[in-house]
Amino acid sequence: MANGPTVLVMAAGEGTRMRSSVPKVLHPVCGRPMVAWVVLAAKGAGAGRVGVIVSPHHDIDAALPEGTETVVQPQPDGTGGAVRAALELVQGAETVLVLPGDHVLISSEALTRLIETHREAGAAATLVTTEMEDPGSYGRIVRDEAGDVERIVETKSPGDATPDQLAIKEVSAAIFAFDGPALTDALAKIGNDNAQGEYYLGDVLPILRSAGLRVAAHRETGTHINLGINTRADLAYVESEARALINDGHMLAGVTITDPRSCWIDADVAISQDVTIEPGSSLRGATEIGPGSVVGPHTTLIDTKLGERVNVPHSYLIECEVLNGCEIGPFAFIRPQTTLREGAKAGAFVEIKNSRIGEGAKVPHLAYVGDAEVGDLANVGAGSITANYDGFRKHRTVIGDHCRIGVDTMFVAPIHIGDDAYTGAGSVIKDDVPDGALAVSQNEQRNIEGFAEQKAEESEEGS
Repeated sequence: MANGPTVLVMAAGEGTRMRSSVPKVLHPVCGRPMVAWVVLAAKGAGAGRVGVIVSPHHDIDAALPEGTETVVQPQPDGTGGAVRAALELVQGAETVLVLPGDHVLISSEALTRLIETHREAGAAATLVTTEMEDPGSYGRIVRDEAGDVERIVETKSPGDATPDQLAIKEVSAAIFAFDGPALTDALAKIGNDNAQGEYYLGDVLPILRSAGLRVAAHRETGTHINLGINTRADLAYVESEARALINDGHMLAGVTITDPRSCWIDADVAISQDVTIEPGSSLRGATEIGPGSVVGPHTTLIDTKLGERVNVPHSYLIECEVLNGCEIGPFAFIRPQTTLREGAKAGAFVEIKNSRIGEGAKVPHLAYVGDAEVGDLANVGAGSITANYDGFRKHRTVIGDHCRIGVDTMFVAPIHIGDDAYTGAGSVIKDDVPDGALAVSQNEQRNIEGFAEQKAEESEEGS
């Protein structure tokens, strides 16, 4: 929205407690970088400009949703210093939201409530607060007699807060709404006289109050609003909470998840009504699932599109498309750039890669189909293989419509099998097969009498 608030997302921290070479805000939560969660929540609340404040040492542009700006914080001088680095965005805004980049469960609804409270209060600043039984190192909220916020007391280091202040259970969620011009003026007046030697954004609050402006609070009761991520343990906990919210959302929308605790569904997965997700299944990336499909048990889909009424038990699919009415598995591996047309089947212990399987075609079991075209209503017998690689290049196999491929057929690509053709069991097919022909490749069978006895004697002599 052009007239929506300007949003600043704090993402310049080094995240040293993550013990990682990856910037903290790029660690994924349910398949989405944590900073992208915050940006999308802001956009969902009607944000105008969204600026992400970043370190000069890391490039996170690829993880940001389209239309997001970045602002470099030259040196790590605190949250106040971060907002100062984005002064150009602040000066041009009527309302400014400041959000932490690691609070991935901030919802658009909570931000909308904050904006409404801020506007109704006519405040220069409104901050989100919540109560915690064990506030730990969170900043404590000190209120005046009228109930407005007097200041935030930081508690990161000994000496930052008094014992009475440490006893306060109401804490800052580090989420703020500001009047843009008032914030601009106050930022010029904050100092860094604290144990950390940093500029705290919370220090603008008493400055605003001393100017006769109001500082209000918006209290959220939900536990997710204050869940930041500083360690791998935090990451695992927040991801489990996010996963539960994602699963609940799908179930409320008409999806059956038979055991939500054992299913992992990424944030950007799209699932239609009347889909059933069986236990142990993992749906990742930009996966889409059509109505009436059954996924699992123990199936993984990555960036995969399933049509309607597809059944996929005990299988692994990645970057492929499976159209309506297909049967996959059990124990099938469908690899990238593969398409199964309507009503096709890839059965038990079948691997397919970079191939097109035609309408109603069947690869029932124990086969490898790579770099191939399998025609409509063709049937590929058990143990068949497309030998697609000559050591230097990949070659394609084309199997026509209505073909009947005998068991243990090997196709040495490049090769073309005509429509309605057959191959005999155990054949090695090196040349093209005309329409309607039967291709066989067999050596004459020989029986060597007494072979087992001879081998036994050789074994005794060698022992």
